[in-house]
Amino acid sequence: MSERRGVAARREPDEVDRKLINALQGDFPLVESPYAEVGKRLGLSETDVLARLQSLLDDRVLTRFGPMFQIERMGGAFCLAAIAVPEDRWARTVEAVNAFPEVAHNYRRDHALNMWFVLATEAPQGITEVAQRIEAATGLPVHLFPKEREYFVEMKLEA
Repeated sequence: MSERRGVAARREPDEVDRKLINALQGDFPLVESPYAEVGKRLGLSETDVLARLQSLLDDRVLTRFGPMFQIERMGGAFCLAAIAVPEDRWARTVEAVNAFPEVAHNYRRDHALNMWFVLATEAPQGITEVAQRIEAATGLPVHLFPKEREYFVEMKLEA
């Protein structure tokens, strides 16, 4: 479960939501009014598409909607990180880690390193700097797992 927002989805998507989710995965129209184009394909207005998308985000059916960038090509960096968090400090540590805008995802795992998150920074040296700031904020060591090689796996989920 994602600890980013701390709550599960509040509702199940209906048939139109599912069609919208499927239509937004890949081949997003690069036109002046992309949401109108998606709506046209689905028989919805641009306003309906935007309202449904916002509702899916608000209701936690979707946790994020946006482009995926190859940040390294723009001079930035991503890094997987982990912390061993004592159970009695879990909630405080989640709050402290998630307060950093560089934290892209934060997940609890059944492992000695039970908190795993992704750091995204504007420059490679920012990874170490943010990790040190998180250590100072939590009092716990941050373990960094930099990418050794990159794989591209396109994953489309049928909603």
